[in-house]
Amino acid sequence: MSSKKPIRVLVVDDSPTMANTLTALLTEEPRIEVVGRAGDGNRAVQLARLLRPDVITMDLLLPGLDGPAAIGHIMSQAPARILVVSAVAEQRGVDLGFQAMSAGALELIGKPNVTNAEELRRWGRELAHSVCLMAEVPVISRRPRAVAPPPVPSGTRVDVFGLVASTGGPPALAEVLSKLPRDLPVPMLVAQHITVGFTQGMVRWLSQVCELQVGVARDGERLEPGRVYFPLDGHDLLVDSVGLARLQRSHGGPCPNGDVLLNSLAMAYGRRSGGGVLTGMGEDGARGLLAIRQAGGVTLAQDEASSVVYGMPRAAVELKATDGGTPLALVADLILQSCQRPSFRPTRGPEGGPR
Repeated sequence: MSSKKPIRVLVVDDSPTMANTLTALLTEEPRIEVVGRAGDGNRAVQLARLLRPDVITMDLLLPGLDGPAAIGHIMSQAPARILVVSAVAEQRGVDLGFQAMSAGALELIGKPNVTNAEELRRWGRELAHSVCLMAEVPVISRRPRAVAPPPVPSGTRVDVFGLVASTGGPPALAEVLSKLPRDLPVPMLVAQHITVGFTQGMVRWLSQVCELQVGVARDGERLEPGRVYFPLDGHDLLVDSVGLARLQRSHGGPCPNGDVLLNSLAMAYGRRSGGGVLTGMGEDGARGLLAIRQAGGVTLAQDEASSVVYGMPRAAVELKATDGGTPLALVADLILQSCQRPSFRPTRGPEGGPR
């Protein structure tokens, strides 16, 4: 978008107080213009059609149509970039957030739980920054379906697989994980950039759509095949030299950090490691994926056509961490091909790791 053209935002929230707060915080950013407000889902759909905003901030617990239903209507009738702004304290709202992402929302942001004016302004600046970033994302109303057979992955058969994702990641992960069988012979580790407070909701949601056991990793836990591991809120997930899960506090930057995860897999498992970088902004995961490739492992990156944001996968391809892009519909097939082994039995490598 041109820097001179304002970013037109529609605010959707059933609380007039919250709508006023969001409007005031957003309009402190000179690039943003709030062009409308809606207090229920039906009105949100009407205004999306009428105003054609660049970005919509969407509450979920709405009268009439709830958030996911309203988003579904908007994405079919007047596609827009939608940021969910939801109360983390309400489990139903958190769970609805991932339904909203399946319907087409790009990002989940927790409502501010602060009374301090400066903290509220800081949260508002972060929200405005997210809105400005989202305004650059192409609007996708329908994703193409891949029909070509999956290419054979390079590298040897793997004993572990890591995935990194950001914007658009939860629905992409749902598509991939739902295609993997319960008896998957390797553990899956995931670094999905997400706002603090939403991890447990994402785990519950993914558990409903896939056969694998999905959970939050415990520090020092031994990794088991057929399980999917996420880090605690505010933590990075990695694997130590003997193949145990480790959690460490995030020190700024993308959280959880995909490079930290994939680098640890490359160091611990070498050529028996596998990794993939899915949709997302920025470059996180690219260097970690390169480390896996240099160790002789299996690597892949989502292709541009199926990515909501082709930032992280592009960085991985440009770094030559993998060959070209893989359509999202084929990622699960490639993971299965890369890990068709009779059992998961790590043995110590020359450096003491589970090579």
